[in-house]
Amino acid sequence: MAQVNYIGTGRRKNSIARVRLIPGGGSTIVNGKPLDEYFGLETLKVIVRQPLVLTETLDKFDVIASVSGGGFSGQAGAIRHGIARALLKADVDFRPSLKKAGFLTRDPRMKERKKYGLKKARRAPQFSKR
Repeated sequence: MAQVNYIGTGRRKNSIARVRLIPGGGSTIVNGKPLDEYFGLETLKVIVRQPLVLTETLDKFDVIASVSGGGFSGQAGAIRHGIARALLKADVDFRPSLKKAGFLTRDPRMKERKKYGLKKARRAPQFSKR
């Protein structure tokens, strides 16, 4: 018999996360490592767990996420987005609370492109009068 799993894709900045929720004890695996081992900062671990804590399903699902691109902060946000989308497939009744918390909204903020004549997007070369 095939085990039930719910799949969600999350994105943030340049990070893309593919998240699978499997009924289980509440373990979280990111790129083959436990959550505590993959993310060093406590704030990033909290960000990843937010949708599960909000819907009170922290100990009902095992989370398996594969994430690529971007930095740790963007990856944590992408995993959170993916978990929220997967929870929506698991139970539609979670939608109002997840929507209100803003977990279903794709964060549109991206890095601004570099312009010619400048060192970065807005950083101009150093100016000296003499």
